[in-house]
Amino acid sequence: MLALRLLNVVAPAYFLCIALVTLVLQLFLFLPRMREDPTAARLFSPALLHGALFLFLSTNALGNYVLVIQNSPDDLDACQGAEARRALCPSPSTHFCRVCARVTLRHDHHCFFTGNCIGSRNMRNFVLFCLYTSLACLYSMVAGVAYISAVLSISFAHPLAFLTLLPTSISQFFSGAVLGSEMFVILMLYLWFAIGLACAGFCCHQLLLILRGQTRHQVRKGVAVRARPWRKNLQEVFGKRWLLGLLVPMFNVGSESCKQRDK
Repeated sequence: MLALRLLNVVAPAYFLCIALVTLVLQLFLFLPRMREDPTAARLFSPALLHGALFLFLSTNALGNYVLVIQNSPDDLDACQGAEARRALCPSPSTHFCRVCARVTLRHDHHCFFTGNCIGSRNMRNFVLFCLYTSLACLYSMVAGVAYISAVLSISFAHPLAFLTLLPTSISQFFSGAVLGSEMFVILMLYLWFAIGLACAGFCCHQLLLILRGQTRHQVRKGVAVRARPWRKNLQEVFGKRWLLGLLVPMFNVGSESCKQRDK
């Protein structure tokens, strides 16, 4: 339990460090490099479009990250005290998390990167957090590839060029042909790629469970769920104003889901 509680502190700090490093690289390496293009138009320059797109992706990723934490899935009215929480089992979807020491309605899982449980109140924000984190990482990787291609005059036209970039760059780094800042960007390319793919897979798996009307906790416990139309399951999580929530971080508008599910 001590290791889990330590991971609950280290993982959010790790995510915030990656976000800070990404922001610094975007502002001080990638954007200045794009401004050096003399052929770019002033109104719709690559630097302006890149900055606007990265700002949109990072704002939604960090905004939903904060909302996942703020939109706590606690059910404080159902019970009081740790022992009462442990004894409370009115529904198969209700779960007591030992890491958070809280009861979660429509419990899905405990996310160590947010240090919070994912339940009915913050499920939508969690899915959007995974989506925009994946997009921001993959977009940063594309921008980083363009930067490395311009600085080191490397062509990525060959499909295996990205796979052989790291071992080649390591040997060139120790020989002095690659600078430390360039080597750091190359390492970040692989980290962005890994985080982007992991978050994309996590988001797709979560959406599949939502379409089925299930949670991970129910799948692990083998709890059968009532068959419902997939549109109703989506609306229960994302609400009727799903498009607004897709563009702007906002609180969950489908908070009535726990009332309907646990009847």
